[in-house]
This record gives sequence, C-alpha cells and structure tokens, in this order.
Amino acid sequence: MRSRDYDLEFREQAARIRNWGLGLLVLAGLLWGWCAVLLMTEYTIETRTGFEKECAARLFTDRGTANEGVYAGDYCADERDWPEALAVLGLSIPVALVGTALFTTGSVSRRMSGHAQAMRELDRLAERHAKESEQSQG
Repeated sequence: MRSRDYDLEFREQAARIRNWGLGLLVLAGLLWGWCAVLLMTEYTIETRTGFEKECAARLFTDRGTANEGVYAGDYCADERDWPEALAVLGLSIPVALVGTALFTTGSVSRRMSGHAQAMRELDRLAERHAKESEQSQG
C-alpha cells in the first residue's frame, strides 16, 4: 500500500472515530435534556377516582406536592422520583466521557495526518529547490 493510500485510509478511519464521538456527545446531550425535562416541567397524574391532578415541577417545589405529596394523600411524589432523573444523569456521564475521548482522538488524528502531509510537501519543495540551486551553480 502506498503512503498516500494509507494516509487517506487513516483519515477516513479518524473521521469515523470522530463521528462516533460526535454521535455519543449528541446522545449525552439528549440524556441531559431528558433529565432537565423530568426535573423542570410540571406534569399531571390520574388519581384513583379518575381525575387529573397537576403536579409541580420536581426541581422547583418547596414543600410542594412532589416532595410531601404522599403525606397529604397525593401521589405526585410517586410519579416522578429523584432516582429516575439521577439515573438518566448518571448514564449520560460515561456516554459523554467516551464521546469526548473518541471525538478528540479522531480530530487530533486528522489534524496530525494533515500536518504530516504538509511537512512532506515542504520537504519535497525544499529538495526540489536544493536541486535547482545545485544545477544553476554547477
């Protein structure tokens, strides 16, 4: 395999790695968004009698229905619980870390390949210039 073909294949592989990293970062962002929705939006539940009840957002309650609802005979606290939101947030952390590592690896690999190609071009130009100088002197 010639060096140019190898370099092109190397860049394609680096682009694939970078794209995988970008995909995982998007997935982590979606998980963060889902966690935000779980914590910051109001929601409704259906009671035993069939009526719908408004529940306050989990993050913005201060002794509201979501935190002390069970004591008052309200079941908003059971509908959206902290462990679910924290599990989504906890799942997003390794996804974001792996995505960052892959994206960085792919980007740096492509940049280094481009740098190596530029250095080869500069060396070739310097050799050609040196040969032309020798020919004009001799």
